[in-house]
Amino acid sequence: MVARLFAGGTAGALIPLSLAWIGDAIPYERRQPVLARFLLGQMFGIALGQLVGGLGADHWGAPPVFVLLAAAFAGSTVLLWRFAPASTTSNAPVAASGTIAARFAAVLRIGWARVVLTAVFLEGVLLFGALAFVPTHLNRAYGLPLTAAGSMLMLYGLGGMVYAALSGPLVRRLGEPGLAAAGGALILVCFATIALFRLPLLAAAACFTAGLGFYMLHNTLQVNATQMAPAQRGSSVALFASCLFLGQSCGVSLAGYASERLGTDPVILFGGAAVLVLAVCFALARRHVASQARATVR
Repeated sequence: MVARLFAGGTAGALIPLSLAWIGDAIPYERRQPVLARFLLGQMFGIALGQLVGGLGADHWGAPPVFVLLAAAFAGSTVLLWRFAPASTTSNAPVAASGTIAARFAAVLRIGWARVVLTAVFLEGVLLFGALAFVPTHLNRAYGLPLTAAGSMLMLYGLGGMVYAALSGPLVRRLGEPGLAAAGGALILVCFATIALFRLPLLAAAACFTAGLGFYMLHNTLQVNATQMAPAQRGSSVALFASCLFLGQSCGVSLAGYASERLGTDPVILFGGAAVLVLAVCFALARRHVASQARATVR
């Protein structure tokens, strides 16, 4: 438990620091495709983790998996040390110094920041809670070995590759509200397919398409997180990541409790439906904020 606590406190800094650096280095109008490529690596790592976990459960046992993870972190540490990014000059206003609590409070005083943080927390609860039990569902309901179930979930990361390749045209065609709403709709369709049918090929296609839908939604949340408090970008993306991680923890716990009593089918189906509601609500809020900004400029 102590080791897990320290792992979260150290590795948990990687994503918000990366987001803050991208926010400083890349102009807002070009930021979403860059964040899409960043998110690709993040989510492909999660999908690969499902595969390695399945292999460990079926063939190796747990200890080699943890050794492999430690080696991966050691390798990434060497790469970061060797290829440290050059310092960037940000156009954002300089934040006033203060304690961590004061900087977090400054972010939370911004209404749009509270909307984004609430949305990503709920995304963590609803989406990742259901997603964590997809391999278990494929194992129990479909009769697939855990290795095969984990391999199928890797297609989730491949769906992200498609989004990374198409992010520019998708952003121009749909805009941020359209991306969020369409992503939520795809997630519902895919989760319903996984929960209600027992066809492995159809489930594989659903895992792939669910990855595309997730990237559409989460990438939109990420790009808003980098701009919701420019003067406190480091603190704002740290809060964003914390809300996501807390949501994931709560979601997996709640989904585990529900799965033991109701089964994995309703958990996955409810997660998809609830994510769609969340995505539509965020899309409407984003459109409202954008219309207000245009009215202010006029």
